[in-house]
Amino acid sequence: MRSRYFSNSPLLCQKLLFALGLFLFITFNSLAQSSDFLLLKRGNNSKSQIKYHVGEQITYKSAKLGYYVTDVIKEFTADYIYLSENIISTEDILEVDIRNKDRRNKTLGGLNYLLLGSGVLLFTVDGVNSLYQQGELTIDRGVSIVGGILVGTGLALLPVRYKTFRHTGRNRIQIIQMRMN
Repeated sequence: MRSRYFSNSPLLCQKLLFALGLFLFITFNSLAQSSDFLLLKRGNNSKSQIKYHVGEQITYKSAKLGYYVTDVIKEFTADYIYLSENIISTEDILEVDIRNKDRRNKTLGGLNYLLLGSGVLLFTVDGVNSLYQQGELTIDRGVSIVGGILVGTGLALLPVRYKTFRHTGRNRIQIIQMRMN
């Protein structure tokens, strides 16, 4: 007895083989990625840990140069970070620029946009409402106070960001190599 779903349907077999091949490609590709990384750690809090993997850009200030350099990570050994233009030890790194890497900055940015957007939206809704009901543009006093507080708080929080990771005190920079022997 032949199944009516798989009989004479080469297109279905091709789709199944394509899906299986895509699944195996994604699985093996994710296993082939390097698991070595550079860990910037503040105390014991895992939420403030930042990881840099091979192929990522890092901006750092070294003790030898004294200014910030942006470079791409090529490889890690037990003691050194091999970059595209330099080789550096973790002890030589004074600071790392983490503005674009720290996920807490994205949370603060989202909060800023939420506060600014809600304040502007409050002003807009009250203005449109007054135009519709009274025929002229007026803003209620209570709405202007609340909207002003929202916009002011959003503007005040704009410069609040985690900018640099200083390699001092409890802050540590470690090279983590995940290798199987």
